Amino acid sequence: MSQKNLEQLLQTSGNTVEMLRNSQLGAYVYPVVPSEFSNWRDEQRAWRESAVLFDQSHHMAELTITGPDALKLMSYCTINTFSNFGPNKAKQMVPVSYDGHVIGDGILFHEDNGELIFVGRAPTVNWLQFHAETGGFKVDFVRDDRSPSHPRGKAVSRRHYRFQIQGPNAAKILTKLNGGPLPDIKFFNIDYINIGGRKVRALRHGMAGAPGLEIWGPYADGDFIRDTIIEAGREFGLVQVGSRAYASNTLESGWIPSPLPAVYTRDNMKKYREWLPATGYEGTGSIGGSFVSSNIEDYYLTPYELGYGPFVKFDHDFIGRAALEKIAGQPHRKKVTFEWNGEDLAKIYASLFVKGGENYKFFDLPLANYASSSYDRVMMNGKTVGYSMFGGYSYNERCGLSLGVVDPNINVGDVLTLTWGEANGGTQKTTVERHQQLDVRVKVAPVPYASTVRESYAEGWRTRTA
Repeated sequence: MSQKNLEQLLQTSGNTVEMLRNSQLGAYVYPVVPSEFSNWRDEQRAWRESAVLFDQSHHMAELTITGPDALKLMSYCTINTFSNFGPNKAKQMVPVSYDGHVIGDGILFHEDNGELIFVGRAPTVNWLQFHAETGGFKVDFVRDDRSPSHPRGKAVSRRHYRFQIQGPNAAKILTKLNGGPLPDIKFFNIDYINIGGRKVRALRHGMAGAPGLEIWGPYADGDFIRDTIIEAGREFGLVQVGSRAYASNTLESGWIPSPLPAVYTRDNMKKYREWLPATGYEGTGSIGGSFVSSNIEDYYLTPYELGYGPFVKFDHDFIGRAALEKIAGQPHRKKVTFEWNGEDLAKIYASLFVKGGENYKFFDLPLANYASSSYDRVMMNGKTVGYSMFGGYSYNERCGLSLGVVDPNINVGDVLTLTWGEANGGTQKTTVERHQQLDVRVKVAPVPYASTVRESYAEGWRTRTA
């Protein structure tokens, strides 16, 4: 590839949508963590019935920010308020473009040593690093990229290990590890607990329906901490979750992990595109699904559409503020769960066993995504009313589920039509076999889908938006 930056790549590649829809990136790989420790069905069951250990040490990038302008930088780069944000707190941070479209999201940790640590996917870390380098802020930063998808036998090292202990028995396990009652850690606050005689930072968090703790520390301590947790958790049914089941928890808890970063258009984003490498995430990522538009901006989303409306606070100056102020009072598309019709989903699998019959796009289990960002068309009475963006299967709910956005007039309980698969036999992505499209009935359901999540999570964190 002769192009040095994303802007040059876009100028020479024709239509941006076609470039991304036919990306040769290949399958997304959750690195290092084994695919399954037992089997993905029992691993899913465990976060509902006993307890799980998630190893989050490898699939996200980290950006550590220090210096007198660290808070000023991060506040400028996100819709969130910083009025009540201090040491030993964390927040789900949502940066947007100058025109108010989501770049991505992640968790910002404010540690008591003055460090700010952002943990998230590459597009968001790229955006934050760009402003740290070019925005005139007095900051220093250290970037720690996600572990390689294909280490090829080479040793892998990160700055931190990062684990989560979740599920109905999580508190019992953590109390045993701590050697006594846990500190009263408020939601998205940080404190310390003891594990194996070592003082470990802990964030009260929740991903699997029963809030637990996320813990982290020096990567060199990771094996010891993991082994100590596993031993303490045996009597409480602790199950290690592999990379195959890990991301499927969001189908029940309601987070859309991978919207397309809104960076490909507008003159005010040109300097950023010139800063981004042509070979980075934004230049090599892929779009998949039945929703097709020649205009890449039709794939952009606002924070309101992704359920982040409560996070938007106009009490500070931030990138995209003016654009969001203009639309704040308007009706917005909303985030929902789609419950797939079992008979229609069964047709997809039946096509694998009919010689000479229709071949439908494979629906992988427990995650069916085959592109970096998924956009499947959802219709009512032949009109597109939204799209499905992250799909798979929940063994706990015994059904196919996906997360997406719909027009404001669509209600919970409505039955819509989702077009599964890509037109004209499919694009040229390496993850796409030749296939026919199939219309699947989907029922609009709340976000989060799992009632335990809706009833137990703190207000503003993946709570219902429909």
